[in-house]
Amino acid sequence: MIPTEIIEQIRDAADLVQLIGEHVELKRTGADFRGPCPFHGGTHRNFSVVPKKQMYHCFVCHESGDVFTFWMRRFGLDYPSAVREIAGRVGVAIPESRPSGPDPNESLYSALGVAAEWFARRLREGEDAGAARSYLEGRHLGLEVWDDYQLGYAPIGRDVMLDAFRQLGLDDDVLLAAGLARRRDDGAVAPRFRGRLVFPIRDVRARVVGFGGRILGDGAPKYLNSPEGAVFHKGTLLYGLDRARGPIRTDGYAVVVEGYVDCIRLQIAGIGCAVAPLGTALTAEQARVLRRYAKEVVLAYDADTPGLRSTFRAGDELLRQGATVKVVTLPAGDDPDTLVQRGGAAAFRELLGQALDVFERKIQLLDRKGLFATLEGRRRALDRLLPTIRAAADPITRELYVSRAAERSDVKKSVLENEVDRESARAPRGGGGGGGAEHGDAPADGAMDRAADPRALRLPESAQERTIVHLMIADPRWVARAQREVSPEQLRHPVYRAIAEALFAGAREAPLPTLPPAGPPGPELAEAWEALARAPDDGPFDAEAAWSTAVSWIKDRPRRERLADIDRLIGLAGPEQKEQLFEEKRALLAAGTARFRRKALQAEREPT
Repeated sequence: MIPTEIIEQIRDAADLVQLIGEHVELKRTGADFRGPCPFHGGTHRNFSVVPKKQMYHCFVCHESGDVFTFWMRRFGLDYPSAVREIAGRVGVAIPESRPSGPDPNESLYSALGVAAEWFARRLREGEDAGAARSYLEGRHLGLEVWDDYQLGYAPIGRDVMLDAFRQLGLDDDVLLAAGLARRRDDGAVAPRFRGRLVFPIRDVRARVVGFGGRILGDGAPKYLNSPEGAVFHKGTLLYGLDRARGPIRTDGYAVVVEGYVDCIRLQIAGIGCAVAPLGTALTAEQARVLRRYAKEVVLAYDADTPGLRSTFRAGDELLRQGATVKVVTLPAGDDPDTLVQRGGAAAFRELLGQALDVFERKIQLLDRKGLFATLEGRRRALDRLLPTIRAAADPITRELYVSRAAERSDVKKSVLENEVDRESARAPRGGGGGGGAEHGDAPADGAMDRAADPRALRLPESAQERTIVHLMIADPRWVARAQREVSPEQLRHPVYRAIAEALFAGAREAPLPTLPPAGPPGPELAEAWEALARAPDDGPFDAEAAWSTAVSWIKDRPRRERLADIDRLIGLAGPEQKEQLFEEKRALLAAGTARFRRKALQAEREPT
């Protein structure tokens, strides 16, 4: 028996028009597609495929159904065989067998459902929930909304919630497994959520799988989610998707906002296709989920600098899944919640109608900064545009982006195509795109985890940085030398930089060279630390020579990079600018020659 959730996933992933279009000549008619019916052998276009509803219908023979029904009727398959056939076409794996008996996670779903009811009752009736009620009233969310979305309150006291849950039949093991409680260092069990407004998070089947808690008053973190567990997987869930699935299909697009309240506000205002990630950057899996429901996704994040960074990160993730991505530009100081409170749904729908393609929005912002006005600025602008071009999985979208970038920057299209192809071959598809780097910010959520992957630590461009960090971990005397010769800021790889900063900090707190061995600065770096602590496995290792080579390479890197920039800029420059660039290039080449001559002389003077 194929699980119901797997069948739904396959149906969501199937492109009905594409699959049926392999057997029927379809032509677009408005929002639908028409063609001759394959079942009664018609010649007129009486056979309709409706993508929004994922259904087909013949107006003559009245055959109708979904993608599975089409495969059953067309190829004489039974239902399970049709499901498996479509699953193979869309790349969804079907488990070969399923354990008999009840769902092993049923106790967790039950506990989370009970907890949601208890939190909701506490919000309505608890004397200690006054701050939570005042907060919601201040956001103009009334009792009907509290009940509809089952908003709740987790009290501050440790024993109140645990005692109540235990009286409801939930033992500590279930509370821990469901993420409702945590075990402290002393072994005691404590509530995970305390003094927080609680938002139940549901899967697409509307089952409570976790919670998001907002602190009321001082404290950190501002938002706290349930921990990863058997039923809660933060990177795959979207708040409000259980309600938004139908409207997304009906409207043909999804609206992604940043916060829970933004999502609720839009949904209760009649914009039912709104969803929100769970307080973090949109993940690749969340982007895949959205793409299964709609081709078009509209991002409605705040228009401040952090909001723009999140917008372009999310845009690149969605482009990698083949989505069409648009961006709503909110007024300064507004978010979807405040905008709709002030102007109603009509105000937001007006902005939806004015939404720009994510690439066009990026060009608009770069233009406002004046980057297209100078040669150097055009180079910087292209550096910000190229990651989004590379993220576009749809070939037509990518072609359009290349053409638009060439037009706006006055660079030949063929030059940009070569640049896109060259960098795409070096960077793995689906990795962290240029979204964060385009604005000079820190790596996006999860970037450190990806960078700490041992495979990433072996990249050729990281080899010299790896040598320096390896030696510092292996022998504390190298830390003292590193403090004189390099700085953590000169290390580009986030893992190496983080480890160097930790080692430098330790050196300030302990005398050298008797620095005690340090551990990794965080659990996400433990595997990388262990790998870097091992001696190289590629033959004899001359530490002094390796150190000198690595330090020299890192110090010389800005000069080499500027030379590469000049080579690219020369192709864009006019006669006068070209002469200036050639003069700068000659000076940089001479500086490099002098640098290596000094190094050679120093090597001759050193005793062997």
